[in-house]
Amino acid sequence: MDHFKTAIWQYWSSNKILWIGQAISICIFAVIISLYDIPADAWQYAALLIFVTSMALSTYDFLRFYRKHQKLIETSRQILFKPNALEEPKNGIEKDYMRIIRIQADEIQRIVTESDLSRTDMLDYYSMWVHQIKTPISAMHLMLQTNKTSESIALRLELFKIEQYVEMALNYLRLGSDSTDFVIKPYKLSDIIKGAIKKYKGIFIEKNIALKFEEMDYVIITDEKWLAFAIEQILSNALKYTTSGSISIHMEGDTLVIEDTGCGIIKEDLPRVFEKGFTGYNGRMDKKSTGIGLYLSKRILNKLSHDIAIASEPGVGTVLRIRFEPYKDVRLDREM
Repeated sequence: MDHFKTAIWQYWSSNKILWIGQAISICIFAVIISLYDIPADAWQYAALLIFVTSMALSTYDFLRFYRKHQKLIETSRQILFKPNALEEPKNGIEKDYMRIIRIQADEIQRIVTESDLSRTDMLDYYSMWVHQIKTPISAMHLMLQTNKTSESIALRLELFKIEQYVEMALNYLRLGSDSTDFVIKPYKLSDIIKGAIKKYKGIFIEKNIALKFEEMDYVIITDEKWLAFAIEQILSNALKYTTSGSISIHMEGDTLVIEDTGCGIIKEDLPRVFEKGFTGYNGRMDKKSTGIGLYLSKRILNKLSHDIAIASEPGVGTVLRIRFEPYKDVRLDREM
């Protein structure tokens, strides 16, 4: 109904000069009738014919206008920008508009193509850079393993952080790509979590943070690599803001719970913790915070159709929940 009212108003606006001309014609017709002694039957019959003809032509013209209006609305819902899907222009003005639209569409396509090529080049460069930087990092790891001093242990941990930042940069770029390499199939959740825990065991030991991990017999449909990365970012964030106490990982029904006894998050910051670049009060205190970890985790989990929620209390700790859709297949359980 709203579209119909809009169409009536647009039709009236686009033809108002015609309506004004018809109104003037009616006034002239009425003046002539009043000046000359014309039989009533004659002018009434002529007026009726003019009225009926005008109404029929106006109705026909409006229905054509309304059908075109509806088609344009439907086209705008189905496509982003495809001039070829539009109707062929019927007059000179429509041809002029169509020419402008095609010029703009070509320019937009050129800009999009250049942007895609630039992004592909950048992703290729960073991918190459990541693979190249891993070589000296691995070499430094080997050199530090021969030295068991406290300084070498500290250097290994800093080197580990460098590896994580490098991986985060690459995944940040890959996540924005249309060709994200998701491989969706069933996995044991405990295997993914154990891999993330193993990766951060050095930081657990260095900070003397206790880990409370409950074994879980739970199978999910997901992408192992990307889910592992999201969980690693959550663990990294928990370790960063936990100076003492413990980090607990367990299941509550279909929900994975990661709970820490860190400094917590103030109430005002909670609604924004998943925003890109948002560091909040804790991040401002820790000058090294980037505000990217939780943002990436949420984006990844959303792409994998997993829900994420967070609750926190300053001075008590933070609880992060990831809800999965349950998957049960007896044959798979036996194989795994």
